[in-house]
Amino acid sequence: MLLCCQGGDWMVGLREIRRKKKLNQQRVAFDLNITREALSHYENGRRDPSLAMLVRMSEYFNVSIDYLITGHEFEKK
Repeated sequence: MLLCCQGGDWMVGLREIRRKKKLNQQRVAFDLNITREALSHYENGRRDPSLAMLVRMSEYFNVSIDYLITGHEFEKK
């Protein structure tokens, strides 16, 4: 499963929302019960999160999965 977005950016919204909420990787990783390294890999595209992890992150940050991946909420056309 590839979650690559425009310009080769991966999981753009994940890093963006974490920083917007002023949370460090260690805190988020602890809360999600994953390693800081795993979170870093998700943010940098070195590892794809499972669908279950995407749902957990979406609930944790209270944003859509679309937002985690693209940095934008889904908009109907």
